[in-house]
Amino acid sequence: MDVLEAIRGRRSIRRFKSDPIPEDDLMRILEAATWAPSAGNCQPWEFVIVTDEELKREIARAALAQMWISSAPVVIVVCANIPRTSWRYGERGRTLYCIQDTAAAIQNMLLAAYSLGYGTCWVGAFDEAGVKETLHIPDNVRPVAIIPIGKPAEAPVAPPRIPLKELIHWNKY
Repeated sequence: MDVLEAIRGRRSIRRFKSDPIPEDDLMRILEAATWAPSAGNCQPWEFVIVTDEELKREIARAALAQMWISSAPVVIVVCANIPRTSWRYGERGRTLYCIQDTAAAIQNMLLAAYSLGYGTCWVGAFDEAGVKETLHIPDNVRPVAIIPIGKPAEAPVAPPRIPLKELIHWNKY
């Protein structure tokens, strides 16, 4: 699949089939994440793979009761290991670079999953402390997103986009 086709075709999926995800496919998706660019090649991403049904429900509750999340066969909580970037870049590494880097890894995951026939959704609305407590995430690691993954049970239409000509600025804002 062409990368531009994946970018244009990927949708946020909130209904999943119960089909399991083979471990090989899951590892391919996660490996794609690790090929994202990162500041100073610090690679701050960490992945908590959740397949336990009760843990998925707890994560969904912590995600402002978005219970559809727990219907995915796999839920990945993508985290930023803050010291991995902050040791080199200080406050900017702690507050910006580790988040940007993790976001790039997430986008790679979404596109890789789509190319393999899976649906995903980038969930950012959640109680960080609740997710950390549920998954025993250490203090120096920050959960950035919850990514449910599975075979899609829906086919949403593309949402409208702001026309490019309204978003670009040549030479100056």
